[in-house]
Amino acid sequence: MKKKIALFDFDGTITREDSLLAFIRFTRGAVSFYLGFLLLSPLLIALKAKLVSNHRAKEWVLRFYFAGTPLEKFDAWCRDFAQNYIPDIVRPAALQEIRELQKEGIEVVLVSASPENWLAGWTSATGISLIGTRLQQNGGTITGRIEGRNCHGLEKVRRVGEIYPAGETEIVHAYGDTKGDLPMLKLAKNPHWKPFRN
Repeated sequence: MKKKIALFDFDGTITREDSLLAFIRFTRGAVSFYLGFLLLSPLLIALKAKLVSNHRAKEWVLRFYFAGTPLEKFDAWCRDFAQNYIPDIVRPAALQEIRELQKEGIEVVLVSASPENWLAGWTSATGISLIGTRLQQNGGTITGRIEGRNCHGLEKVRRVGEIYPAGETEIVHAYGDTKGDLPMLKLAKNPHWKPFRN
């Protein structure tokens, strides 16, 4: 019998706001957050104009704010963020849906473009599996670069297939809210577009 799983996007689907932006504000403070994005505004314009990829733009942002941060310090920030910030931005209806699926014996898998570093504490506490973007480390510090590919769009499909082979699993549900989630939604028997909104 195939294992039944449900796939969830995180930012905007489970949460009310983007966790990357929230994590930067949480760790760097409002002044550094806004000043940084003012300096990065040409990059964001280029992203909107599709002159740079989502992958490349995210790396620039991560490098600007976190390159050279000791891994121990970064991990402490991530644990603090997962415990004290993420629960406040989770949509109650999304958490309720996760609990209902778990009661039915369906494995819930978070598939996110956000780094696994600050999602892992929350997914572990919630009892769900995690597939996310991986951050590169070098010499005990964060480089600000992405290891492999940004877990977005077709990369979500590839990563899910790598861990959950089609012959062994049945994707019963998938939940997402952006174009980057559409390939993942197509995997599911029951796709859910922009759920959990009042």
